[in-house]
Formats: sequence, C-alpha cells, structure tokens
Amino acid sequence: MSTRFKQKFSIKKGDSVIVITGEDKDLKKPRKVLEVIVEKSRVLVEGVNIVTKHTKPTSQNTKGGIVKVEAPIAISNVMLWDAKAGAPAKVKRTRENGKLIRVSKKSGEVI
Repeated sequence: MSTRFKQKFSIKKGDSVIVITGEDKDLKKPRKVLEVIVEKSRVLVEGVNIVTKHTKPTSQNTKGGIVKVEAPIAISNVMLWDAKAGAPAKVKRTRENGKLIRVSKKSGEVI
C-alpha cells in the first residue's frame, strides 16, 4: 500500500507518553518513545510490548538464545504526557514565527 503523502503525528522520538489501551495500559506511568515508524503508524515505547526473540549464534553474539525485546505498538494506543498538568493531553499544532509548534490543549504549555 503506497500513500501519496506522509501522515503527520503529534508524537516524536524522545517524547513522554502513556499507554491508554492494551496489555501494558498504565495511565499514571509516563514512558519514553524510542522510535516512530511513520510508514506503519506504529511507535516503539520503552518497556512496552516485550516479546521473546530466538536468536542464532553469530560472530557478535556467540551465545545466541532467547532475547527479550520491545515490539512496536499502534500509535493510536499512546497519548502524550503533559508534565505540567500531570495527565495525558491532546495536542494542537500552531504556527509561531513560521514554525509549527506543539501545544498541549490541557495546560496550554508548549511541548
């Protein structure tokens, strides 16, 4: 499936987010975004959706075995964390001096 335009998301790498649905749902514990996969509308969050991966021995990893890694989750399952309000918040984009900035709808704080 090819799309003509890339989607724009309000979540970026390094943001604090909370997981609002799924197995790792926790509305009080903010977590860090490690990677945003725009093409698949998914996000990799620290400590969420841990899966076991079986690896063969290689020159770098001589042991191999079972490794626990984080798998991406849908971007719709996370929400940006507003540190000032201490709660999850929706985001709006506004233009300031020709640049787009993200503003929290709950506290009005620039993210």
